[in-house]
Amino acid sequence: MADPDDGLHWPRVRAWLLSNPDLLSEDRALLEDIGLRHTGRNVVDLGRAALVRLEAVVEREAGQRKAVEQVAEANFAAQTQTHAACLDLLEARNHSDLARRLDAAARERFGLAGAAIALEKPGGVPFGWRALEASRVDQLLGQDGMLWLGPVFEGLELFGAASAEVNSVALVRMSLWSPERPALCAFGSFDAEGFTASMGGELVAFLAGVTARTAERWPVLE
Repeated sequence: MADPDDGLHWPRVRAWLLSNPDLLSEDRALLEDIGLRHTGRNVVDLGRAALVRLEAVVEREAGQRKAVEQVAEANFAAQTQTHAACLDLLEARNHSDLARRLDAAARERFGLAGAAIALEKPGGVPFGWRALEASRVDQLLGQDGMLWLGPVFEGLELFGAASAEVNSVALVRMSLWSPERPALCAFGSFDAEGFTASMGGELVAFLAGVTARTAERWPVLE
């Protein structure tokens, strides 16, 4: 590195080059090293440097376009799997079958740890569903909260044997029957970043809505 006190400063270097242009224009090796090309006396071709810059722009734009395409493909695939899962849910024969189909769709179609339907007490809870204490939905989502995407809550044992491996969850509020029974549609991911607050919750909310409407086909036995 040049000593700042040795007088080597850009204004002086520039002035010196202007006074001695041949030393630069005739040094072909130096021109090649800095991306320029000598084409004749007093002519320096900037084409190579410009081409390098253009190629960098094209490569950057191609990378951005590819990223957008990958996101679009992932969204399309997720929507396709969601629609297929909904068809599976609509074929459920009873409450227990509905819970089984939801869990299977979560694991097989979306690679999740599992899914569950949870219903607050008092009152009967269908076989295969999870029982929640009264007001537990409000405790988890807040009194007016409809959706939670993020880290798993401590003690949230909704996913059976896979509960210990769940690191993030999507919880969607459901209200079933009349009089209303607060409930949850829950999805668990092995990945801590599987569900985060920055994600959109439209697809899980849609699945929860289909689950709720399907569950209301049959009454819950008290």
